[in-house]
Amino acid sequence: MTDIAIIVLAAGKGTRMKSALPKVLHRAAGRSLLAHVLHAARALDPRHAVVVVGPDMEAVWQEARTVIPGARLAVQSERLGTGHAVAMAREQLQDFTGTVLVLYGDVPLISTGTLRGLTGLAGHGMAVLGFEASNPHGYGRLLQDADGSVVKIREELDASPAERAIGLCNSGIIAIDAALLWSLVPQLGNANAKGEYYLTDLVDLAASCGFPCRLALCPEAEVAGVNDRLQLAGIEKTLQQSYRRRHMLNGATLVAPETVFFSADTAVGQDVVIEPNVVFGPGVLIGDGVEILAFSHVEGATIEAGARIGPYARLRPGAMIGEDAHIGNFVEVKKAVIGKGAKANHLSYIGDARVGAKTNIGAGTITCNYDGYEKHLTDIGENVFVGSNTALVAPVAVGNGASIAAGSVITRNVPADALAMTRAELDLREGWARRYREMKAARKAARKNK
Repeated sequence: MTDIAIIVLAAGKGTRMKSALPKVLHRAAGRSLLAHVLHAARALDPRHAVVVVGPDMEAVWQEARTVIPGARLAVQSERLGTGHAVAMAREQLQDFTGTVLVLYGDVPLISTGTLRGLTGLAGHGMAVLGFEASNPHGYGRLLQDADGSVVKIREELDASPAERAIGLCNSGIIAIDAALLWSLVPQLGNANAKGEYYLTDLVDLAASCGFPCRLALCPEAEVAGVNDRLQLAGIEKTLQQSYRRRHMLNGATLVAPETVFFSADTAVGQDVVIEPNVVFGPGVLIGDGVEILAFSHVEGATIEAGARIGPYARLRPGAMIGEDAHIGNFVEVKKAVIGKGAKANHLSYIGDARVGAKTNIGAGTITCNYDGYEKHLTDIGENVFVGSNTALVAPVAVGNGASIAAGSVITRNVPADALAMTRAELDLREGWARRYREMKAARKAARKNK
């Protein structure tokens, strides 16, 4: 099998995004546009990956390394076209022999299957990825010979009226033998309407050297690019429709699918029920038989089989919800392990904590985990009863089987099976409320009579 190296062009400023953030770092379904592309390419097991960025765009390279740790950096100091951008990657691939796959960091819907088919056609020559456009305006056109090989790619600004009528369009994605690529790149010229070095001119150059360019086709939607926020929203919509369909076909019930939003990496088990208006951020793993009730937000969390979440619950990164546990309305969990069968059903915050199996956390309970400088652990054992409106001031531990009376502030460790209670003595003054009302009413009446 031929080795593959990938070059991802990601130097564009994304002016139409109206953003200080590089275009390829904008996110759809919890993942950057660049990461979507790299995840598709990573499945091809590339030997090398090079990301071409503009000046002061090292954050793009760092993002690439979160997907492909060995990704290399090439800087395009002047933006002189796609051919020039690919040339910037030559030094990083100078010892590579095999097929080079050129991708774009703002084309997030490209699939691994399409890329595998394209690279398989390249062989020791070249292949381009094309599509039949519903509206070809703005795209380069693919010109073919009688055998179906691509002989030229004509950019629209340089195309004749007859060429502009062609519906077969260029995606920009190519696969080409490394030796052929580096022999042709120095021959690229810029005698065109934009004065840029077009990567598309490689087709003509390759044909002149006796290397016909083969054609791979894909659906138009798969090579949709992102240039502004409207197109970004369109990509989000397409991804969400795909994820919803996949999870439902795999055995999850979405009560109102159009209101549920997944991240690209959300893993959902079978017989999961997800009610309306639930949002999943990155890093969520959901076991079988889980219920997630309406208006919950889950990110960076693991939810084990049979657990029940929400409504209006928030699980933040590091939340690990055990089997058959309940996290109820207006409960927030952050970096905490909730044991099997434990319950926190109302209005509580559990952060930097461990809650043992079958423990009950009463309404209004707060783990006071932050002292203004550092975070501290609250360790609650199994079968503990924590009464309502309790503050647990970390670092603190509560032993198995202990009970904490409602309204307590716990600042010291509580032994197993003990009762902890901090509560002022009740001061009861009979008749005080009636006398107070009468006094206030008399004063009010006196002011009116003046």
